[in-house]
Amino acid sequence: MGRRNGKPLFDHFGIIAPIYERVISPPDAARLVDLLDLQPGDCLLDVGGGTGRVAKYLEGGVCPVWVLDPSRGMLREVQGRGRLIPCQGAVEGLPFADGAFSKIVAVDSFHHFENHPRAAQEMLRVLAPGGHLVVEEPDIRRFVVKLVALGERLALMRSHFRPPEYLLRLFRTGQTEVSLVEDAPNFWVVVRKAARGL
Repeated sequence: MGRRNGKPLFDHFGIIAPIYERVISPPDAARLVDLLDLQPGDCLLDVGGGTGRVAKYLEGGVCPVWVLDPSRGMLREVQGRGRLIPCQGAVEGLPFADGAFSKIVAVDSFHHFENHPRAAQEMLRVLAPGGHLVVEEPDIRRFVVKLVALGERLALMRSHFRPPEYLLRLFRTGQTEVSLVEDAPNFWVVVRKAARGL
């Protein structure tokens, strides 16, 4: 979706925010906890976290949990949810210091980002040395996901679904270990940043 000053020109998600969690399946929290290697005291960023539907399952034992999203309507739903901290902004210009988070997660949001290379670069920038980053995405190689992509295109959401190999390339640097987990219709790109940092 187009943006002005990091905010969406038309907030599709703000319109559906009040019913979003009733129509979207809950995340596989156990898988995310395992892939992120969540530990007590971790500082977690949920990028494109919307209503906090993922973060609320991950907040136990970590402190704090930031939920970043461009949609003001989605972030209104985060208010009063435990230790979740809402933050409006775009992933392409994260308002955080280098290495601010030991863990970062982006569930079903990467295809909504406007500039994928810049988004990956920013996520790696704010990931602490030795930190873990997990991106969960629908696999566009699957027919059902192609239908979802068509629906989002018809809704003028400007989504850009990409295959796993594309994301793997974005997150591979000289300072990262990147792996892929597949379980149709989704896949997970798991990134571990070297302890020395980028």
